[in-house]
Amino acid sequence: MAHAIRFHETGGPEVLRLESVTVGDPGPGQVRVRHEAVGLNFADTYFRTGLYPAPLPAGLGVEAAGVVEAAGPGVTHLRPGDRVTYTGSPLGAYSTARVMDAGPLIKLPDGIDCETAAAMTMRGLTAAYLLRRIHPLKPGDTILLHAAAGGVGLIVCQWAKLLGLTVIGTVSTEEKAALARAHGCDHTVLYRKEDVAARVRELTGGEGVPLVLDSIGKDTVAGSMASLRRRGLLVCFGTASGVPPLDAMQLALHGSLFVTRPALADYIADPAERDALAGELFGHVTAGRIRIRIDQRYALTDAVAAHRALESGLTTGSSVLIP
Repeated sequence: MAHAIRFHETGGPEVLRLESVTVGDPGPGQVRVRHEAVGLNFADTYFRTGLYPAPLPAGLGVEAAGVVEAAGPGVTHLRPGDRVTYTGSPLGAYSTARVMDAGPLIKLPDGIDCETAAAMTMRGLTAAYLLRRIHPLKPGDTILLHAAAGGVGLIVCQWAKLLGLTVIGTVSTEEKAALARAHGCDHTVLYRKEDVAARVRELTGGEGVPLVLDSIGKDTVAGSMASLRRRGLLVCFGTASGVPPLDAMQLALHGSLFVTRPALADYIADPAERDALAGELFGHVTAGRIRIRIDQRYALTDAVAAHRALESGLTTGSSVLIP
């Protein structure tokens, strides 16, 4: 028997339940993985609340790292004892063990432990496609990054410096501002006290930025658009404050802007592209060029408390659940 966090109805953190589950042997193309760490992501709350629909009852979580215990027929790239990480559907990562398709699993290099992997696979691959696939950035460019002290934000700040970019990051507190700057953010803006767009214009000589990376959504979209230069790109890659209302006419009025709402799944669907992005990420982490900060660790049994903390907006860096 294994244990898993499941929910039978959508709602607040209190709907999460710890249940005993049966984990059988892997079938063709599958493996059984014993989890050593599970990634805690804001997107998990979208499934729990029903913003992202899922058939009920359902497991939760899309990211974890652990050890392969058994491999089914046809699995040739993994064997028992291999350490692996993954991110993506189906739900069920909030568990001590599970059987799953072997295809999405990424073998870990020796220099990355399972806690670090669970804390960075989704966030790191998100940072990878945001900076390496979504816009032709060049050294000297300035970008605006919301939630600069969050899990994705801290990785983006560090990676952006490796690419020669200047980062303007929004944060909610002075403590988070200091954290973002310590990870390479050049300028921080306290979005609850300052006019973000006005500050961006001041820092860019009135021009604005070519790219805004916005994981907040409804509360920040107006400031994001006002921060872009003519024909700039707004990347809405998260909706922490809700889905932003987008009026196509506003894109024209703000300078013929572009907007995209990307999903990580579409940037790692091709195994070759996924492995290329993961290779870049793992290379930077093992070389110490990008540091993965785990600021919150919770027992799997404390998933309710973990979700409450996540939604409070007070967490920094990455969070993991320990089975």
